[in-house]
Amino acid sequence: MEGPAPGKFLFADAGTDRLIALADGPAPWLRPHFVDNRGMLLSKIQALVIDTGSRRIIVDTCLGNGKERAVPNWSGLQLPFLEDLAAAGYPTESIDTVVCTHLHVDHVGWNTRLEDGAWVPTFPNARYLFVRGEYQYWNEAGYADEPILEDSITPVMEAGLVDLVAADHVLLDEGGTVVRFEPTFGHTPAHVSVVIESVGRRAVISGDLIHHPVQMAIPNWASRFDYDADATRATRKAFLDRYADGSTLVIGTHFATPSAGKIVALDAGTWKLEV
Repeated sequence: MEGPAPGKFLFADAGTDRLIALADGPAPWLRPHFVDNRGMLLSKIQALVIDTGSRRIIVDTCLGNGKERAVPNWSGLQLPFLEDLAAAGYPTESIDTVVCTHLHVDHVGWNTRLEDGAWVPTFPNARYLFVRGEYQYWNEAGYADEPILEDSITPVMEAGLVDLVAADHVLLDEGGTVVRFEPTFGHTPAHVSVVIESVGRRAVISGDLIHHPVQMAIPNWASRFDYDADATRATRKAFLDRYADGSTLVIGTHFATPSAGKIVALDAGTWKLEV
């Protein structure tokens, strides 16, 4: 899913006038990829595949089809996600690992699919990796008004496909390639980003630590969906500072196309995404 949305869906202060002024003034780099001329945020919901040659890891599984959700255009979807995945060369049976950076609705949906009236694992040959603290929090706290546990998390637990792991878990370390979790708590209690290192190069999938590149221009903007806004602000600033090294490719889970770029440090504690 990709397109424009009102900024205030995510950020309390992101009215259209404010976003236009930002793109017209101190952050012109937000156009044309991330803010449009009407002052709308451009973003997407996507899954990302890490293909090492020996492993096929899918990171975050979007919204899923046929699920009852509080956001109207996320509810009862019937979209060709699995067909698109197969057309890209990744049929469901070829995926060996499913990673959820956190357990929000738009990161767990395709963990399961509806089959003969029951929710069954979408990726039958995969191990599903949930950070232990993240799973424990949501399993105890539940979700307000949405059956996310019932339709997207519990079925894979009951199928015996879930590994509960530490927030610094190493998924893969072979042949000069490392794929590992990096703790980036705050957006949720045990949110992680995913770091990929190979042949001297590095990429990192941000998850929702940075919902939108506008948070590089105004890093204090907290998402309406942050569990601990102050913790996320601190974690985000440390992340931006750490990866403003001119070489790390930062891939935003919700960044609009082209979805990836290099972080560049600017004056006064702000950054930009160079695509």
